[in-house]
Amino acid sequence: MTDSLGWRKKFAVLIPSTNTTVQPEFDGMRPRGVTNHISRIRIPNIPLENDADFERLIALIAAAQTEAVDSVMSCEPDVLVLGISAETFWDGYTASKKLRAELEQHTGLPVAMGSDACQAALTLFDCKRIGVITPYQPVGDRNVERFFGEAGFEVTGIEGLKCESPVAIAHVGHDRLRAAADAVDGDDVDAIVQVGTNLAMARLAPELERAKGKPVIAINTAIYWDALRKNGIDDAVAGFGPLLENH
Repeated sequence: MTDSLGWRKKFAVLIPSTNTTVQPEFDGMRPRGVTNHISRIRIPNIPLENDADFERLIALIAAAQTEAVDSVMSCEPDVLVLGISAETFWDGYTASKKLRAELEQHTGLPVAMGSDACQAALTLFDCKRIGVITPYQPVGDRNVERFFGEAGFEVTGIEGLKCESPVAIAHVGHDRLRAAADAVDGDDVDAIVQVGTNLAMARLAPELERAKGKPVIAINTAIYWDALRKNGIDDAVAGFGPLLENH
């Protein structure tokens, strides 16, 4: 017996309760026979004015995560997909791998997450020097840069948008994202990577990629691509760039 709608795979998608971007973007990428089942990590929409506020946000997510994971497990999913970004980069490469291993052990499921997905996409395109866009405070930027450095990439520039709250991340418009991409681009940059899953960049990234002539990796696209491909779903999905269309 298989699920009537999710007869190929059921994805359990973990996101902060403040996130309004992952669910619609992932649903737009969903092939027939794959279903997304959202579980929200309950956190308040706290002000993010400095590094201390951002570190508190990470702690709130970590404290509430297990309950959200256990809640979605009752639908008997096939894959756990982390629609969270900062946590997967936090404390560098080794900590990221430890997080994935702990979640795999806890759930017994394969886990797809942003840090792994970005690494896989950059490796696929043979990119080493990257410009990075984040919605974070500087402490978040430093953790992202640390992860990429330890994973073997060089961050040539990073544009942290310092969004004033978790909900406000989804209010960043395409004009601001275009300006951020321009700020981190250059002749010595192989690719641009956007992190922060509540930034709505999945539809914009292909436009920027065509204009700049280099990979522009939106993290939500990378996560969903990684989740599909690692779990035997190779459908081409239009509208989100080469990762989902050609790889």
